[in-house]
This record gives sequence, structure tokens and C-alpha cells, in this order.
Amino acid sequence: MINILSKQVAELISAGEVVERPVSVIKELVENSIDANAKRITVEIKNGGKSYIRISDDGSGISHEDVPKAFIRFATSKISTKEDLDRIITLGFR
Repeated sequence: MINILSKQVAELISAGEVVERPVSVIKELVENSIDANAKRITVEIKNGGKSYIRISDDGSGISHEDVPKAFIRFATSKISTKEDLDRIITLGFR
């Protein structure tokens, strides 16, 4: 389930990363696949990732109900309180 962080908790972290190169996008998406317990991950790119990037995996997906919340700033399924920040064991917040 995806939670919307309180302003207090959101201010304790920097949610999101600056994407400087296509490889940064690929890294983030592969980490998401690993966090979703994917056993198979396929990376497809064209033009060095500048014109096309697709990551496919067999990991567990997001529930239909959580999709709209996934695009809200400071939405995450990993933390709800500031104490949770010390217990994160995944590669990414989602």
C-alpha cells in the first residue's frame, strides 16, 4: 500500500533523484525491479538510451488502487514515520 508522507517526514528526506543521464534512469528502474522481487529483468535501449528505454520484469506489481497515489509527491510504500527511515532495507522508496 502506498502512503502519502506527512510534511514533517517528507522534509527529513530528499525523495527522488536528479536524472542526469539515461543510465541513471536505467539504474533506478532496475532497482525498482529488484525491490519488486523480480527474478528476470530485461533492459532494452536504443541510441544509448536517449530515444528508448524499456525495463521489463516478472516482479510483483503495484495494486490498481495504488496507481494514482504513486504519482503524488512524497508517496511511498516503504515509510510512514521518521523512525521508518532507519529501517529501510530496499534499494528504493517505492
